[in-house]
Amino acid sequence: MIKLSVNINKIATLRNARGGNNPDLIQAAMDCQRFGADGITIHPRPDQRHIRYEDVAQLKNVVDTELNIEGNPMETKFVDLVLANKPHQVTLVPDAEDQLTSNHGWDTLGHKDFLRNIITVFKQEGISVSIFMDPDPALMVHAAATGTDRIELYTEAYAQQFPSNPESAIQTYIDSAIAADLEGLGINAGHDLDRYNLKYFAGRVPHLKEVSIGHALICDALYLGLENTIQLYKRCLI
Repeated sequence: MIKLSVNINKIATLRNARGGNNPDLIQAAMDCQRFGADGITIHPRPDQRHIRYEDVAQLKNVVDTELNIEGNPMETKFVDLVLANKPHQVTLVPDAEDQLTSNHGWDTLGHKDFLRNIITVFKQEGISVSIFMDPDPALMVHAAATGTDRIELYTEAYAQQFPSNPESAIQTYIDSAIAADLEGLGINAGHDLDRYNLKYFAGRVPHLKEVSIGHALICDALYLGLENTIQLYKRCLI
C-alpha cells in the first residue's frame, strides 16, 4: 500500500496565529499517527511562519512512523537542523527564502554536483534522501547520479489539469515514474493532491511509494474531522 505522510504545516500556522499552543502541534502529530498516518511531514522555513525550529526536536521524540523534513539545503540553518535531529527522511526542495509555497523542482543536471555533495552528508548520517522533481523523464538519470534514494514528483501541474483532462494530466508523471524506477529510485509525490484527484493518480503512476499531503487534508479535516479525513485519504491509496 502507498504510504500517506501528513504535512502538519497548516496546524502550526493556526497555532502561531494567536501566539499560544492551541492547537497543540505535537499532540496533533501523535493523533495523525494514531488515526492511521504513515508519516509526518514538516517544512520549516527561515521565517518560521509555521513550523518553528524548536518544534523539530519535539516531533523527533514522538514521531515513530516516519519523520520527513522538507527544505532547501542551500540554507545552512536547514542543514544544521536536519543533522541535529536526524529524521527518517529529508526531502530537498529548491525554495527561495521568501517563497509562499514550493513551485518547482530541481534541475538535477545543473545542480548535480551540489546535490551529490549535500546528499552524501545526509546519507553518512543514516538519513534517507528524496529530491523534489518536476515530472521530466529526461532528468531522472541525472537525479540518480546525485546519489539520492528517492525523488518526489511535484504534482501541481497534474492537479491543475486533472479536472479537464485526467489522461493528459497524468502522462508525464507515468513516464517520469518509469524513468525513475529504471534508475533505481524510489518515488514519492506531493503538492495539491486532494481526495478528488488522489485515487486516479495513485492508481496510474507506477512504483509510487509515498504521498505527502497537507493543505487539502487539513482543510477537509475542518469539516470532516481529522481521523475521518486521514482514513478517507488512505482509502484513495489502496
